[in-house]
Amino acid sequence: MDEVTVVVAHSERATLRVGDVFLKVDADQARIDVEVEAMALAPVPTPEVLWRKPPVLAIAAVPGVTLGRLGGPSTGSSAAWAAAGAAIRKLHDAPLPPRSGGAGRSIVALAAELDDECELLVTSGLLPADLVTRNRQVTEAALRPWTPAFTHGDLQIAHVFVDGDEVTGIIDWSEAGQGDALYDLATFTLGHEEHLDDVVAGYGTDVDLDVIHAWWSLRSLLAVRWLTGHGFDPFAPGCEVDVLRSRM
Repeated sequence: MDEVTVVVAHSERATLRVGDVFLKVDADQARIDVEVEAMALAPVPTPEVLWRKPPVLAIAAVPGVTLGRLGGPSTGSSAAWAAAGAAIRKLHDAPLPPRSGGAGRSIVALAAELDDECELLVTSGLLPADLVTRNRQVTEAALRPWTPAFTHGDLQIAHVFVDGDEVTGIIDWSEAGQGDALYDLATFTLGHEEHLDDVVAGYGTDVDLDVIHAWWSLRSLLAVRWLTGHGFDPFAPGCEVDVLRSRM
């Protein structure tokens, strides 16, 4: 009998693996709706949807391995990272999906949440004021007008699978929708700055690196308290707090 492996679990959702099947349990059916819709529209390899019975979505495992994980060593050749960049560009060039995604929040709403979060990080003593202040300054480059693209919205390195130098699958599309393309690139390279050049080379167009750096800071600032409160460790080597420290 196949073992049941907990891939990720917190108060909002859980993902289990049973053999070659992933079971995603999510009380928010809107997220599952977005995921199924996005996988059908995306012009890149995505998992096969096997069945759906709320609150569970069953999808097939994709072949290959990830290029690493946040806080862990990166793997794969420069060509594999470039292939990921090319796949991301193909997604961004696709016709727009019907709704806004996780990378599509308004500048005004994002800046307001960011300011509130920075204040809480300091007043709670979770992060030192100089670290928060410096990274808040860095984030300004991301708070600018952008042209909507078809974005994944949560393109963590663990969500992209490769076999050799070929992308075999991109998973976890619940934040997909119209958004800022550079947010995807920044999320994918978060904590793996050494491969940014490879990804940009595969992406095949000029990228404003200051905006990438800004999104690294912004995503990390917004994530620290949430991660701490949901059983994750943003202070682990190579994770969000180290990303913030690298901007000092």
